Amino acid sequence: MTNDPLAPDERWRRWRLAFGNDDQDPAGFGLSERDGRIDQALKMLYGGGQDPASGRRRGGLGGSAPRVARWLGDIREFFPAPVVQVIQRDAFDRLGLKQMLLEPEFLAAMEADVHLVADLISLGSAIPKKSKETARQVVEKVVEELMKRLEQKTTETLRGALNRSQRTFRPRFSDIDWPTTIRANLRHYQPDYQTVVPEKLIGFGRKSKRPSDLEEIILCVDQSGSMASSVVYSSIFAAVMGSMPALDTKLVVFDTAVIDLTEQLADPVEVLFGVQLGGGTDINQALAYCETLVRQPGKAHLVLITDLYEGGNAAEMLERAAGLLAGGVNLITLLALSDDGKPSYDEELSQKLAALGSPVFACTPDLFPDLMAAALKREDLQAWAAARDIALVRGGES
Repeated sequence: MTNDPLAPDERWRRWRLAFGNDDQDPAGFGLSERDGRIDQALKMLYGGGQDPASGRRRGGLGGSAPRVARWLGDIREFFPAPVVQVIQRDAFDRLGLKQMLLEPEFLAAMEADVHLVADLISLGSAIPKKSKETARQVVEKVVEELMKRLEQKTTETLRGALNRSQRTFRPRFSDIDWPTTIRANLRHYQPDYQTVVPEKLIGFGRKSKRPSDLEEIILCVDQSGSMASSVVYSSIFAAVMGSMPALDTKLVVFDTAVIDLTEQLADPVEVLFGVQLGGGTDINQALAYCETLVRQPGKAHLVLITDLYEGGNAAEMLERAAGLLAGGVNLITLLALSDDGKPSYDEELSQKLAALGSPVFACTPDLFPDLMAAALKREDLQAWAAARDIALVRGGES
């Protein structure tokens, strides 16, 4: 027997809203005015009754963009943002609403998130002129939110990894290593002011800006449709790392063609609109191009972000990966860079890559800065991943 803290009426209310069933309310039970509006919003998508085949609600939103926009406004009023995003994705999957993304009224009412950005960039040139400015505003909003979330941690984490071994006692303000400075000056704590007054500042030494002294990071990102969220996050991180003077960062995206977006890194929104989601996958060709970008293998970190469903020459791709690793390139294979859970990927090819010595796993955006810091310090990334309970692909026969 389970402990159910809900009153019977609340249980009936929730079941009623979940399943519809207008004609099967318990005796004397009705919906409030607000619940009636919630029910109507759900009925627009999931219907008022169950589909006999699936046991789920069935419904329809029709083809009117203003009508859908009003419906989106209703669900945003009644549900928190994560639930709204789930309902939006249900609308895309069940009712084929991607066509509605071409309407500016619909776009303006959407709850913007990474998945919506992925849908917009997948539509690309199909977006009509009347919707392009709204689409760009939606993408800019999501990019701005992601930059706020990820930029500070990324720059602080990577700056520490780059300059940890080089200390200076006359640092510029932006180069001060605050944790180390505070620890070194704890004896100077001032109780009246509740702060530490540092007598000695400890900072990270600045690296020379000569190309030969820079760490090289190459993000090589599969832009096939299944990697959409990874493309969005990769573009954000590439833009952040591209702004760091101690790093030489390049962004390459590929399907059956290879596109170098490095020149657009100052504007991540422009980067995203330069992506063409969908199409086939030729990892071998992408690695061949990235080889040409490597100047100093001992300072190069090549992050291959792909589900490894290779449409090109898999055997040659593995040979190329082996050559990069043997030459000293730090080749890391990420099966996904997203919050979407366990990715789908080619297990056989992933095991062969892992057997060559490339760590193979999926990574969330929140962990990516720490991953890159560990990579820059040439740490054992398999141990790094295992310590964080990240599922690693184990090497099979290559």
